[in-house]
Amino acid sequence: MIIKADKTGTVEQFNELIDTMSHNDDVRSILVLACDENGFTPDNVNQKLKSLSKPIFGGIFPEIIYGKDKLSKGCIVAGLFEDAQVQTISRLSDMEIDYESQIDESLSTGDTKTMLVFVDGFAKRIGAVIDSLFNVFGLEFNYIGGGAGSLSLKQKPCLFTNEGLIQDSMILIMLNMESGVGVCHGWNEVAGPYKVTESDQNIIQTLDWKPAFQVYREVVEQHSQMTFTDDNFFDIAKSYPFGINKLGTEKIVRDPLMAGENDSLVCVGEVPQESYVHILTGDVDSLVNAAHTALTLSENTFNTECEKKTILFIDCISRVLFLGDEFIRELEAVSHNDIPLIGALTIGEIANSQKDYLEFYNKTSVVGVLAE
Repeated sequence: MIIKADKTGTVEQFNELIDTMSHNDDVRSILVLACDENGFTPDNVNQKLKSLSKPIFGGIFPEIIYGKDKLSKGCIVAGLFEDAQVQTISRLSDMEIDYESQIDESLSTGDTKTMLVFVDGFAKRIGAVIDSLFNVFGLEFNYIGGGAGSLSLKQKPCLFTNEGLIQDSMILIMLNMESGVGVCHGWNEVAGPYKVTESDQNIIQTLDWKPAFQVYREVVEQHSQMTFTDDNFFDIAKSYPFGINKLGTEKIVRDPLMAGENDSLVCVGEVPQESYVHILTGDVDSLVNAAHTALTLSENTFNTECEKKTILFIDCISRVLFLGDEFIRELEAVSHNDIPLIGALTIGEIANSQKDYLEFYNKTSVVGVLAE
């Protein structure tokens, strides 16, 4: 893998890096991780994307990772020595689409060993398409990826394809590339479990038949000694996610984004009705230790002797907001001095490791070790 980075965030530098990779005969496909602050839009990047003959894929994220640097402006362009098969699943908020049939009929994975998955983090049916992927392919290969989007919480074109920047979609990148994947979050129970008695996709309406925000507010205000107002919801909620109980595995974390109508709670990702959830919290040490655990797990599942490899770190942007200046400790926890590190700070994380159910996570560290 050839990795180039730009820290200016200009369209001109982006085009220059893309040209460098597209003209390199060893590069067979191109991965792009870009920052939302760059202001990339279909108007200013689509001409370049549509001109490429090599597959291009990736996303626009709140921030990205290059080595031990966290970038809020700029992009990473990585040239892969592998041919990539890329499939786009569109209309990811359409309640009428049967994604399982669509995937089963249109997707041929061939000799895929690793699937990169990038999704519009504000699409409404991410959980449904993730479940469909797993139902069709199961544990055939490793998955790693995350949700693209902006901290403005506004949905907009955020996924790179050869057809240009797109939104409300998922892109699946199939690679004959060995990998190891580790997942860990480091959040601990504060209260619960509560039964999700009413929900609609990513909106929790009631917990134990009480308005969800009322239940959440009572617990969080007492624990945090802070009070919710009209404009501080996320400042408090970033420290208190939900954990969905799963048999035999870590809780699946869900980030509350805002209070909705009738004292509901709007989350990143679906929260199934009839599921049970806890309210969680954590501290700097528990989150940093979790990131290191994810690295260890990824190395333990990397089943090949390979001298050249890359670490791909998919970490939730809300962990960054929680950790603040201490986030450097997470970067150090997943770093090796002799292995390149790139990554994205995402709106939700996607992973499994040929052992666990495929999930869309929030507030979670996902580490992939990728072979050259």
